[in-house]
Amino acid sequence: MASEGSEDEHPSVTLFRQYLRIRTLQPEPDYGAAVAFFEERALQLGLGCQKVEVAPGRVVTVLTWPGTNPKLSSVLLNSHTDVVPVFQEYWSHDPFEAFKDADGYIYGRGAQDMKCVSIQYLEAVRRLKAEGHHFPRTIHLTFVPDEEIGGHQGMELFVKRPEFQALRAGFALDEGLANPTDAFTVFYSERSPWWVRVTSTGKPGHGSRFIEDTAAEKLAFEGQLQDWCQAAGEGVTFEFAQKWTEPQVTPTDDSDPWWAAFSGACRDMNLTLEPEIFPAATDSRYLRAVGVPALGFSPMNRTPILLHDHDERLHEAVFLRGVDIYTRLLPALASVPVLPSES
Repeated sequence: MASEGSEDEHPSVTLFRQYLRIRTLQPEPDYGAAVAFFEERALQLGLGCQKVEVAPGRVVTVLTWPGTNPKLSSVLLNSHTDVVPVFQEYWSHDPFEAFKDADGYIYGRGAQDMKCVSIQYLEAVRRLKAEGHHFPRTIHLTFVPDEEIGGHQGMELFVKRPEFQALRAGFALDEGLANPTDAFTVFYSERSPWWVRVTSTGKPGHGSRFIEDTAAEKLAFEGQLQDWCQAAGEGVTFEFAQKWTEPQVTPTDDSDPWWAAFSGACRDMNLTLEPEIFPAATDSRYLRAVGVPALGFSPMNRTPILLHDHDERLHEAVFLRGVDIYTRLLPALASVPVLPSES
């Protein structure tokens, strides 16, 4: 099939493929093109648009659909704009062509992680606005950089900014994973990453000289980190580039109004949910750390998990059903009744 959308292609799919073609792959993402893309979407949808540069060249784009009651906390729909690198020789199609095959599978880096969700948010908002809906709570869509390399120049900085505080986020949705079964996985917490930077010093020189006490030699030990450094001798130290010891958990019982709204809407759609702890780390941890309950949810069932994999792809029917699902979820979340903390 041609890389461009055909006349009979659903416009949401065409937009998804357009976004996939923006080369936001690490380590040199084209963030400027992504920001321009979302600015254009805001203009087309009549949404407010704010750009927050949290670090040089690292912009968080915030699109806003105001609610009818500004006193209420908002719903935040988060997604990251960067994608991981590719080894193009292992792909069946150019990972930035957004090729769609005859069966309807769309190939592209970010097809599952997580450019699909970004467009599903936007297209759900488009549909709801076109139908004339208004909701009590404001809906913010945040498009953040650098999640794939830890979020240190993305969400980690953004949650500390006054612009984030001004959003008054009460609840957030972020990325999840595909599920190869009929069920949909929803993540209420995640593993705590420990990123360690080890520094080893030693005597320099050419390897042919069999020099003793070299830096590389010291790093050939086993055991726990402290034991490693002590056993290696002087000049070996380590520091944590990232260390999370107290993971936050988003409630998943019906006494919680946010979970009740989310799970209730899913029940109404006959969706089977499988609550789990995310096996890796996402930007949700930064949101939860500042008190914003977040659920990781990417509506992709009957789909193999292919994030970061060669030939990452998503079927257009699964993508479009995700738009339908968010179109049902957003009204439920944006209509959560006044909470005790808001009265």
